[in-house]
Amino acid sequence: MRFPPFPTFVRTFYTLSNITTTTSHFFAHSSAQLRAFAPTSNRITVLKSMPTIPFLGSLFSSSASNSKEMAEYPVKKTDDEWQAILNKEQFRILREKGTEAPYTGAYDKHHPSSGVYECAACNAPLYKATHKFKSGCGWPAYFDSIPGAVVRHTDKAHGMTRTEIVCANCGGHLGHVFKGEGYPTPTDERHCVNSVSLRFMDKEEGGGGDKVSE
Repeated sequence: MRFPPFPTFVRTFYTLSNITTTTSHFFAHSSAQLRAFAPTSNRITVLKSMPTIPFLGSLFSSSASNSKEMAEYPVKKTDDEWQAILNKEQFRILREKGTEAPYTGAYDKHHPSSGVYECAACNAPLYKATHKFKSGCGWPAYFDSIPGAVVRHTDKAHGMTRTEIVCANCGGHLGHVFKGEGYPTPTDERHCVNSVSLRFMDKEEGGGGDKVSE
């Protein structure tokens, strides 16, 4: 029996998770909203009969943060203000805690010898190029961050406990950090970060270099 290549498996898993998340969000609406999407009783009956698998969605999303948490960060903006400066995908990931598809990000296979990865929302320096390593997970991986640049939160979405990482300056969602996976790095940690959450600058101080993409 032949198993599909790992990248194919991850992409399929991600697609299923998106279907699961979309389905669960749909059923969270009121009955009035359900009628707006499915005007016939037969269609509602069919949708209600569809099973959901919370475990799949939990791997690719985070629980929403509350306003109190967001107020802790130096840069504070309303959703309308963020939407004015971020594109649709950046807003979905940075502000709504979404996740980009694996193996698709601009910085997944981006391995410069120097430079800084900044927050795509507020330009705060987050990671040095020397923090990055090849993990093969499908997202940019870093074994450490610039001191004080990243804040960790416990994420208990979908019955799982993970550690979410956000920009310490604006609270923008970056991804999650995982420990003890056995990578040969100084910290044995993997900061699994969305490329969309980042902007690479080719100067170490950040904020003054040229944008570089893969």
